[in-house]
Amino acid sequence: MLARAGIGSRRACEELILEGRVQVNGAVVDRLPVLVDPHRDQVWVDGRPVRPERPVYFMLHKPRGVVCTNRDPGGRRRAVDLLGGVRERVYPVGRLDAESTGLLLMTNDGDLAARLMHPRYGVPKTYRAEVAGRMGAPALERLRAGVWLSDGRTAGADASIVYQRADSTILEITLREGRNREVRRVLAKLGHKVYRLKRIRIGGLSLKGLPAGGFRPLRPDEVRGLTAAASAAVSPPPRPRPPRAPGPRTHRQTGPGRSGRGPTSDRARRGRPRARRGF
Repeated sequence: MLARAGIGSRRACEELILEGRVQVNGAVVDRLPVLVDPHRDQVWVDGRPVRPERPVYFMLHKPRGVVCTNRDPGGRRRAVDLLGGVRERVYPVGRLDAESTGLLLMTNDGDLAARLMHPRYGVPKTYRAEVAGRMGAPALERLRAGVWLSDGRTAGADASIVYQRADSTILEITLREGRNREVRRVLAKLGHKVYRLKRIRIGGLSLKGLPAGGFRPLRPDEVRGLTAAASAAVSPPPRPRPPRAPGPRTHRQTGPGRSGRGPTSDRARRGRPRARRGF
């Protein structure tokens, strides 16, 4: 009930209950689960009555310096501040750090927001990153295979080089999980500092035609597409196999595909990066 009223995601609403900030029929509830009848019970959060809102969905082109939180003690500019005229209590779906830009979904639909953020459903999110240095094939393959971070190994990413300059590389990276600052952490692990980072797609949505700082409501077909994408759970990636114990070396026959010189070599399959520039 709280999530559908736009209070927050289901997890955030559970925290509100455990913190004792929710009242049902005048009594504080601070244990889970709490069962209510939305048509008969009176529910309050932080001293305010909860009234169901119609679900709304917006796409925002977040500029740099804007934070993805509805509460900021530092008084910084928030993403919700850019949605002028929106009366419903909306919040960001996932986060972009203050220095990152790009596509940010804003909604009061807690159920859909939770699914879009959960790695179980694998909704793809595509980023364009400019990093220091010229990224070579070994680093690109590690990015695709997955990188070990402090919270475990990443699931790997679809990654390609868009353009290379003398001292930097522009990449497109598609992830299906939502770790905190994952793109920046993975690229730092590979030895490439991120100069600029922009999210350009979520599922079938893109920023086409939307200027920085602008927002628009999603069309009904776009909402249906997001809902469909967030409804089918995907299988988790296979766990990496432990390394084999060293044994006697055996001769393996090489062919055009293994030697790296034939038409099926890695170099031939990858081709040259596309000559597209910038953000």
